[in-house]
Amino acid sequence: MIKLIRPFIIIMVALVYASSGAQNAPDNLDLTNHLKPISAENIFKTEGYYNWGTSILKGDDGKYHMFYSRWKKDYGFYGWLTHSEIAHAVSDHPAGPWIYLETALQGPRENRWDAITAHNPKIKYFDGKYYLYYVGTNLGDKNFSEEELIETAHIGYSHPNWKILRPNQRVGVAVSNSVNGPWKRSDKPLIEPSGPITTLTVNPAITQAKNGNYYLIVKGDKPNEKRFIRNQAMAISKSPTGPFEIQEKPVIDYIDTEDMSMWYDEDRDRFYGVFHAEGFIGMVTSADGIHWEKAQNYELMPKKVKQEDGNLLIPGRLERPFIYQENGSPKVLGLAVKQGDESFSIFIPIEEI
Repeated sequence: MIKLIRPFIIIMVALVYASSGAQNAPDNLDLTNHLKPISAENIFKTEGYYNWGTSILKGDDGKYHMFYSRWKKDYGFYGWLTHSEIAHAVSDHPAGPWIYLETALQGPRENRWDAITAHNPKIKYFDGKYYLYYVGTNLGDKNFSEEELIETAHIGYSHPNWKILRPNQRVGVAVSNSVNGPWKRSDKPLIEPSGPITTLTVNPAITQAKNGNYYLIVKGDKPNEKRFIRNQAMAISKSPTGPFEIQEKPVIDYIDTEDMSMWYDEDRDRFYGVFHAEGFIGMVTSADGIHWEKAQNYELMPKKVKQEDGNLLIPGRLERPFIYQENGSPKVLGLAVKQGDESFSIFIPIEEI
């Protein structure tokens, strides 16, 4: 009997060890040493427009589809809050070159939560449908004209309308059976600020984990804080369109950050997120999507970009990081660049890890 029990115990221990080893592998993702220099093909500019932020998806047509914010330079850079639209470009490669295809979403100027602006998109494909997450705002019950919106854009933060437009920003989603639309917008925002964020919900990042749940990160103001500091909050749902429940524990509250991009790493069975902060692009990780910590590769890169000609691109602003990953492997780091009166998108190829 003892001879039978011992092999059984050994087998059970081996199975437990193998099972535990397959879950939550160590955080050993090092992107810093795999970022390649960029070439002209990795830079996307649009004549007469400011471009800001990107989100990439591979379509069933074999092409790569990029959704990004843009607004006319005539309105000035602050026009992102009044005139941003979400545009759609295509490429044969995830790092470009990109060709503008169409405008996917605009502020409809109707009596809606997203009447004004369509900004900071994330494009996703879940269960046979395309989901375009974005930020919109409105002026409440206030009557306004197009001339007033242009004036608001030119004046910026000090315009009285800014104090209405900023706190009215919310995250929503538009759904389509095709990556080319048409897009059906949500009739109401996807999520309201609560818990570790207040004032607004913006800059969505979403992924689906192996448990089938959808994990959504949104940014808002840090509660009970006199300084201008933003928190990142996590919300979870069983559906890509909600309802989402904000978790009590913030993703990041120890530093002022923006522009999260998140994905679930199947090989390591853990979540990763990249963000921008003062002076660097950073990365955080989580084993369960709720409790987050600094990744080993926390300071992913300084705000300097290597170029193939040996020079460094050192922009005035380097923000909106987006990781495009394919078959579980990160392929491209997209970033928004502001340099003087130009803003454009760059795509840093990532070597196979």
